[in-house]
Amino acid sequence: VWGPMHWGHAVSQNLRSWKHLPVALYPDSLGYIFSGSAVVDWNNTSGLGKNGKPPLVAIFTHHDPAGEPAGRIDYQYQSIAYSNDRGRTWAKFPGNPVVPNPGIKDFRDPKVIWHEDTKRWVMVLAAQNHVKFYASQNLKEWTLLSDFGKEFGSHGGVWECPDLFPLTVDNTDRTKWVLLLSINPGGPNGGSATQYFIGDFNGKTFTPDPSFAKEVSNENAIWLDWGRDNYAGVTWSDIPTIQKRRVFMGWMSNWDYAQQVPTALWRSAMTLPRELSLNTTANGLRIFSQPARELELNRGKYSKMQTTRPKGRMPLAASVTFSPTQMEGILEFSGDMAVELSNDNGETFRIGYDATRNSFFSDRTKSGQVEFSEKFAAKVHYAPRTSKNPKVRMHLFFDVASVELFADGGETVITDIFFPTVDFNKAELVFDGQLIQADFYEMKGIW
Repeated sequence: VWGPMHWGHAVSQNLRSWKHLPVALYPDSLGYIFSGSAVVDWNNTSGLGKNGKPPLVAIFTHHDPAGEPAGRIDYQYQSIAYSNDRGRTWAKFPGNPVVPNPGIKDFRDPKVIWHEDTKRWVMVLAAQNHVKFYASQNLKEWTLLSDFGKEFGSHGGVWECPDLFPLTVDNTDRTKWVLLLSINPGGPNGGSATQYFIGDFNGKTFTPDPSFAKEVSNENAIWLDWGRDNYAGVTWSDIPTIQKRRVFMGWMSNWDYAQQVPTALWRSAMTLPRELSLNTTANGLRIFSQPARELELNRGKYSKMQTTRPKGRMPLAASVTFSPTQMEGILEFSGDMAVELSNDNGETFRIGYDATRNSFFSDRTKSGQVEFSEKFAAKVHYAPRTSKNPKVRMHLFFDVASVELFADGGETVITDIFFPTVDFNKAELVFDGQLIQADFYEMKGIW
């Protein structure tokens, strides 16, 4: 529910168990604290470090809550804060804002990276229906470089929360640049979602690959996640180079109903951390999303299912002794396949693959509490399958109120939330085809 925005703070040593820390950034005379990013200023270019140690520098949008009702359009601008104690305490830069508003109503969500080739900081910033690139030598003074996006991608809503980073192609030495861009509304199954672009960035301008540019012209988009509930995600900076990976985490909700979901004590959650990779497919270069490898450490009890039947329903209870509300499943099959959760109140949620449509799907239309929003469960959510492999693979993570599907090695992804009136306590496989593999793990809690 709308209110005075703060920056929260949580830390982890392994991406799987998290500890809440005190609030990091509070609203002040310049406004609420909206989205942004943080970097390690390794060379102390900002001069904000102490005792020869690099500071952490946060770059965020200040939102003046009095500006919008007053009819102004310059009520969002970018500011910085810094920390010299590993992010435990933060000080606002006295010269804020560092990027004043140029006269754009929606001007927010700065993501900052260090661009090695030009030896300077680069900021990508959402500006209503496009993004702007800025550069700085010290994180305090910024120069506009270029614009991108007015003529590419979906513009069904306002652009938000961009991200810019390089990825190697097919784990080779070839590198392309990826621009993530969230949009609200305009998603493939309604409401908010995240699209992306693949191309080159020379330190000043982003240029999509010609083939990719053709695909994302005329309001078309390539989507990172086809579910309703993965939005505004960005990636970590400064992951140790030796790991050679890009880790992403998103907000698990949708602006169509985020302020009405029937929860108590909490509102929304984050997705599981995901490793992004760039792969060549039959349709060209695409981002694949895989669950972060650390999540395997959350596995508890293990069960394996086997069947020779070509069609039917098979309860997991016969071989799975743990709750489906915290469960990981890995399925390989041909034909139709779904995992169906249910409870004693007759509520069901089903996620799987429809061979006739050649699409993965998530069906929460009968999942329990749906009446809080007419947009929440109005239809089944579909994601077209693009892999040409005759074997279909689904990697699933179930929680009490959510599911995350990584299909075909992460080529297709669906993230959805649901709200049964009582926990789902039964799980069945519903299939019409050949089940090749079905492995299930209990998932331990992360808090």
